[in-house]
Amino acid sequence: MTAVVVVAKHPAPGRVKTRLHPPLSLAAAAAVAAASLDDTLAALEGFGSRRILYSDAGHPPPSASGWELLRQPGGTLDERLAALLDRLDEPMVLVGMDTPQLGPAIRPVLRPWPDDVDAWFGPALDGGFWALGVRRPDGSLVRGIPMSRNDTGERTVGRLRSAGLRVRPLPTLSDIDGIADLVAVARAIPASRTAAAFAAAARSAAPAAS
Repeated sequence: MTAVVVVAKHPAPGRVKTRLHPPLSLAAAAAVAAASLDDTLAALEGFGSRRILYSDAGHPPPSASGWELLRQPGGTLDERLAALLDRLDEPMVLVGMDTPQLGPAIRPVLRPWPDDVDAWFGPALDGGFWALGVRRPDGSLVRGIPMSRNDTGERTVGRLRSAGLRVRPLPTLSDIDGIADLVAVARAIPASRTAAAFAAAARSAAPAAS
């Protein structure tokens, strides 16, 4: 079985999804982030040998009931991910909280791994990645890779292959960075909390009728 890890940031206004502001308010952007996390956790409920919320906050949201909470250490994102990979000793897949539409795309990793797959890689449209699965976790697979860049994904796959790992790709997804990404994700999962939070934010941002 595979341990499932959701990497999360506390959805406080001004700390998350700031590229949605404007047109959304900082509070509305944070509400979208919270909804996206809730949807991501719900999509993964019932899967994995362990379900871990890897958070920078000490108090998980109610939607994480039944999930194991691990606190992120300080440091850059690559260092925090490396610390997680050094800590686990079982097949694992980590995902962010920004692709709540991941349900169908993540399913191959949640089944028994094929013998010829050592790592799964889910590329994001912005050049990063939304999912990373490894059969044998090791922090050196990500430590030192610059994150949140348009070549992060390419560098990560290169590191995996340089370590001799057989990498299988997952579908490319759009994570929620800008407003166009949010529109696309809300359309992909119209019945989701994320779509509802976006609709509420859009209503509150609309100018009053004259």
